[in-house]
Amino acid sequence: MRSWSYTVACQPDPIQALDVTPSEPAPQLVEHLATARQILLFTGAGISTTSGIPDFRGPDGVWKRRQPVYFDDFLRSEASRIEHWDFKLEGWPALRNARPTPVHEAIVQLEQDERVEMVVTQNVDGLHSRAGTTPARLVEIHGTNTHVECLTCGDRSEPDPHFEAFADTRIPPRCTCGGLLKPATISFGQNLIDSDMQRALNATERADLVVALGSTLSVYPAANIPLTAAERGVPYVIINQGETDHDRLPGVTLRLEGDVQELFPPSVTKALGDRPGA
Repeated sequence: MRSWSYTVACQPDPIQALDVTPSEPAPQLVEHLATARQILLFTGAGISTTSGIPDFRGPDGVWKRRQPVYFDDFLRSEASRIEHWDFKLEGWPALRNARPTPVHEAIVQLEQDERVEMVVTQNVDGLHSRAGTTPARLVEIHGTNTHVECLTCGDRSEPDPHFEAFADTRIPPRCTCGGLLKPATISFGQNLIDSDMQRALNATERADLVVALGSTLSVYPAANIPLTAAERGVPYVIINQGETDHDRLPGVTLRLEGDVQELFPPSVTKALGDRPGA
């Protein structure tokens, strides 16, 4: 079985991006969305920050305050497991109370109009599912915080009881089988789930448009997914506030700089309104 691990690339030098008026449809994006029928959407933390979930690599991101616990350390060290569970406990109230953003809702509108091939998200917040993206059209490539998983038997359970027990005892929870329990996210150094990666790669073969939303596109191998489609000649659109690792690559068709919440939803509304027969 092929292994996919979680790594981070250095950011490229900045390039000039196309600025558009906030909260107005971007004409070139509207044109791409209106003509596409099998869109591959690749989403990152930037689409969820307005829901109260911090990003990881921004100026006020999580990794400015904490160092990640690597998977091997989680497996061999009780202290590392405590640190990891403490980190997850810290963010759980915000995650549990978060609600989908206009970007999540716009993606659902595209799916309802039968224009979505797949949503591949780096996010672990579960907001795509909460917004209504169907499981058949969703790959949570870095896992999800909405479940806790046993690393031995694979059993999944709801997080709340485990967080409550950890908060009371400071003892990392274990499964009834004796295995280590861990929020069902992919840690640094942990292999991606092969079937998830394969579903995403299969979608790159069918997509007729790729749109990356709110991602620095710097975590690999996940960030290779939109590039795989772009290498086929599929139009590749990036919308992000700040530089991305793909900005200088020749496969990028359109780069929009700015708040994804202000750029993407109105463009979707315009594209769906302009479609034939609308």
